[in-house]
Amino acid sequence: MIGNHRRKVLVVGLDCVPPELLFRQYRDELPHVRDLMARGLWGELESCHPPITVPAWSCMMASQDPGQLGIYGFRNRADYSYDKLSIATGNAVKVERVWDLLSRADKKVVVVGVPGTYPPRPVNGVLVSCFLTPGIESQYTHPAGLREEIAGVVGEYMVDVKGFRTEDKDWLLRQIYEMTEKRLRVVRHFLRTKPWDFFMFVEMGTDRIHHGFWKFSDPGHRGYEPGNRHEQAIRDYYRYLDRELGELLAMIDQDTVVLVVSDHGAKKMDGGICINEWLWQNGYLTLHTPPARPTAMDKCAVDWSRTRAWSEGGYYARLFLNVKGREPQGVIEPRDYERVRDELAAKIAAIPDHQGRPLGTQVYTPQALYRATNNIAPDLLIYFGDLSWRSVGTLGTGAIHTFDNDTGPDDANHAQQGILILHDPAQPGGGREIKGMSLYDVAPTILHLLGQTPPPHMIGKSIV
Repeated sequence: MIGNHRRKVLVVGLDCVPPELLFRQYRDELPHVRDLMARGLWGELESCHPPITVPAWSCMMASQDPGQLGIYGFRNRADYSYDKLSIATGNAVKVERVWDLLSRADKKVVVVGVPGTYPPRPVNGVLVSCFLTPGIESQYTHPAGLREEIAGVVGEYMVDVKGFRTEDKDWLLRQIYEMTEKRLRVVRHFLRTKPWDFFMFVEMGTDRIHHGFWKFSDPGHRGYEPGNRHEQAIRDYYRYLDRELGELLAMIDQDTVVLVVSDHGAKKMDGGICINEWLWQNGYLTLHTPPARPTAMDKCAVDWSRTRAWSEGGYYARLFLNVKGREPQGVIEPRDYERVRDELAAKIAAIPDHQGRPLGTQVYTPQALYRATNNIAPDLLIYFGDLSWRSVGTLGTGAIHTFDNDTGPDDANHAQQGILILHDPAQPGGGREIKGMSLYDVAPTILHLLGQTPPPHMIGKSIV
């Protein structure tokens, strides 16, 4: 309804929620989600490449791909040296996101916890920064005085569960609930007290509970034990979130369009591929002295003058070539770049699983994925086992396959498909499932609902 100044939009962001759980496995136990789906539009939402929280939420809210943003994950090469990586905070996002555009259009906005918003920037309203906030002693709100208001509502606000990769599952579960309960108390407070046309928050508890508890509930996970005492942890948390969603829906009026979205999905993690170990064993990476025990790549004595490729670990692998004239001790002649990259892509895609079976690994060049490749892109992006296996950067494991995570216990990896539900009281969708939606469509949809024309550089399209 373009031009209707009363129209408002509420975006409920749930990090890492997969369609398999929300739309299928738990749907009948989530009455408020089920009702929104029945009265609105819904469907799977294809994430960006890679489907990682940073950059996915910024891609969603800017309708730009990671290459255009120049953000390829949490950590990105700051230059062409071998060890200088920078964390992609909000300072790395150079384009306007939905709340910036709406602020310029004199719309009132409330933004809470959306990844990519630390340090906070001024908006026409209020903003509480994201899980990358170092701590609440930092300046994490706009306006600055909002910190004291939040403290008055919840005491010690939690931006994230620090150290969520832990074996202390009872502690982790308490922390997740405490974080979510406090965030939603702040959200309800802002709904009551702040003027807004656009209101968006992102809850990280869904991501943390998937990584921490997936093996307890998925019979297909190699670590699953029937009857374990955390078997219902994820299910119970979804039920809790649905009750919280019901409280929020009771606070909004019939002029408010509701979107429930996730930035990517989740799936069980089958294991890890030690990519640098593989590069070393296959002659692409050379060490002065092989490590005697599992050692982080940046602690190893790499002979860069005889190394052709190395990689960063994570939910996916970012592989870099050591190119003459580009890296300080580059060895690959520029004329051989494409040949070596193609050779590596083919060999890595053929790495089997621990029993010699095809793994189904996907290998991408950034040029095949993105409309531009700003800043320093990886030379290859690798999804081991189509993201059923993670990338392990550690050297000295003595094996290509591992079932231990070098960054701590983690049961789940990310998946390409997230979710979207849209309910517009003025134009009910009748429960229609929409196919083919992408994360880039969210920002143009929000702008359209609020009577704004999406800027031409946005690559998505409105779904309404």
